[in-house]
Amino acid sequence: IIKPVITMFKYTLDNKRYHTLNYYFKNRYGKKTFKVSLNGNFSCPNKKNGNGCIFCSRLGSGDFAGNKEKDLITQFNEVKTIMEKKWPDSYYIGYFQANTNTYAPLPILKEKYETILSLPNVVGLNIATRSDAITEECYDYLEELSKRTNLIVELGLQSIHEKTLDFINRGHDLDNFETAVKELQKRNIETVVHIINGLPGETKEDMIETVKYLNNLKIDGIKIHMLHIIEDTNLADLYKEKPFHILTKEEYIDIVVSQLEYLSPEIVIHRITGDPKKEDLIEPTWLLKKFCVLNDIDKELVKRNTYQGKKVVN
Repeated sequence: IIKPVITMFKYTLDNKRYHTLNYYFKNRYGKKTFKVSLNGNFSCPNKKNGNGCIFCSRLGSGDFAGNKEKDLITQFNEVKTIMEKKWPDSYYIGYFQANTNTYAPLPILKEKYETILSLPNVVGLNIATRSDAITEECYDYLEELSKRTNLIVELGLQSIHEKTLDFINRGHDLDNFETAVKELQKRNIETVVHIINGLPGETKEDMIETVKYLNNLKIDGIKIHMLHIIEDTNLADLYKEKPFHILTKEEYIDIVVSQLEYLSPEIVIHRITGDPKKEDLIEPTWLLKKFCVLNDIDKELVKRNTYQGKKVVN
C-alpha cells in the first residue's frame, strides 16, 4: 500500500515549508506557468546619476534576461520554444527584468508591455523597477493594466538599514521605498520586494530586521538573494582591494531559515537563493550549486521543525 504524502505546509505542492512560487502559479493559473525574462533595453536613473548600485552587473541585474539587440517578440519566442518542448500546454508571464523597467516615457512603456501582452497564452507581466523611478502617470497606467492582466511590480530594496543603502550606493532611502509600496497597494497592484543577505557590515539580526519590516508592510512576495561578487562591478573592485567576509553556505541557510519564520505564510517566496553566471562569479562559489542550497534549506527547516510564519505575531 502506497501511503499518500502529507503536506506539512499549506502553500506548497511538494512538501516545502514555505510558500512556493510553484504553488502560487498552480493555484492562480491552474497549470504550468513560466516567467520569460526579457531585456527591454531600459536604463537606470541610478546609473545616470552615478555609478549605480555597487553590486549591479553590466547587464543591469538582467544576466539571464534576453538579448537587448533582439526585439521583444524574438526574445520571448526563443524562451517559449525551449519550454514548449517539455511542457507544450503552458501559460507565460512576460518578465521585464534588466535594469529599471519603468524608466522611460509612458508611450515607450505602453508599446513594450502591450507587445508582450498581445502574445498567445501570456497571462501576466512582472515588471522589475526602482521605487524612485515610477511617475504618477506610470502609476495610473499600471493600475489600469492590473485590471486586465495579472500584474506584479518588483521593487529592489536590498536592506532597510540606511548605512547599508549608503554603502551600496542605492540612490534612494527607505522612506522613498515605503511610499512606493503604499502607492502600489493603494491601487491594488501586487508587489514583490528584493533583498540581499550578506551585505558588508550587516549582522544576522540586521537581515532579520529587514524581513520583519517587510512583513509589517504586508508585501505580496519576496526575492531573497545571497550577495555575490561578479566581475566588472564596483563591489568587485572593493573586494579585491580589501576582502570582506562572505557568508558561508551554512551561515546563509541559517539566516534564510530564521527570516522565513518572520514572514507571513501568505507572502510568496519567489526566490530563495542567488543564480549567478559561473564565468562572471568571483565569490561565493558555493552559489553555483543552486539545488544543493535549496535542498539544504529544506533540510534545515525540517531539522529545526520550523516553517514560514512560525514566529509571526498576528
